[in-house]
Amino acid sequence: MKAHHTAGMKILFIFMDGVGLGEDNAQINPFSRAELQTLSKLLDGRRLLASSAPCHTPRATLIALDPCLGVKGMPQSATGQTTLLTGKNLPAELGYHYGPKPNATLREYLTNGNLLSQLVGMGKRVSFLNAYPPGYFHGIDSGKRLRAAFSFAATCAGIKLRDHEDLFRGEALSADFTGEGWRNHLQMIDTPLLTPYQAGVRLHRLASQYDFSLFEYWLSDYVGHRQDMEMACKILEEFDQVLQGLLDSWKPDEGLILITSDHGNLEDLSTRRHTINPVPALCIGDPRARQMFCQNLYDLTGIAPAILRMFSHVVEHF
Repeated sequence: MKAHHTAGMKILFIFMDGVGLGEDNAQINPFSRAELQTLSKLLDGRRLLASSAPCHTPRATLIALDPCLGVKGMPQSATGQTTLLTGKNLPAELGYHYGPKPNATLREYLTNGNLLSQLVGMGKRVSFLNAYPPGYFHGIDSGKRLRAAFSFAATCAGIKLRDHEDLFRGEALSADFTGEGWRNHLQMIDTPLLTPYQAGVRLHRLASQYDFSLFEYWLSDYVGHRQDMEMACKILEEFDQVLQGLLDSWKPDEGLILITSDHGNLEDLSTRRHTINPVPALCIGDPRARQMFCQNLYDLTGIAPAILRMFSHVVEHF
């Protein structure tokens, strides 16, 4: 038996906005309808549904997390994401759920010791892998746009946000992974295109250079609000291919991949609103490391402490 310091491991945190664990109903839940072969293999044939959690397989662990945190009302993005980034029950601190962008109170919590700042303070190499287009920076600089929780936390941690030049050089990923949105919606027609699988391979290449990497995927929440089943299945199947490219590149002993969310939405297209469904914490990697990570993981407040614990404790490997 030898001791392995988790401080040498890597963690890739993929945040999927607005994804809950819903019922097995293909009429309203795209996770019941879409062909998600990679996720199914990870979960030994199960789908990403409420009935599948908890689930422990040779390669993945799925746990249901409470996004409501004892506060009445629908969970919202700003309080949920700030809770993920601080480990503090922000809806309880405020007395209500709030979103979509952090208000002054939430920004203060993010400024004073968010997860990314703490990791940087521990001497870890930390990256935020999303690329932002020129219009985003113009909106921020002009005061017409507020930062979301993750980009605000990265800025507080001294992490430079990646731009279109980084994306064009292959050193970042667009929010939709492939670059199609930059071409079609932003009219940046020179944007290089990737297949979803290629995006997964790039995600691994970039994450492998850092101790902790973060990628924010917000299309899931956007499509959920539109109640568009066809588009929902399309983006989920593309995400599944991204995950396949990532897993084909990621070595089992390389570290952990974490996929989680802030609140439900996409799993119930019968409503335009968020849901009170639990959200998934899907952890992929070494079984012993997963077991340690998932200890005392019940709601959104557990994610940041679990990540910090992985970088400061020892796991015994037989």
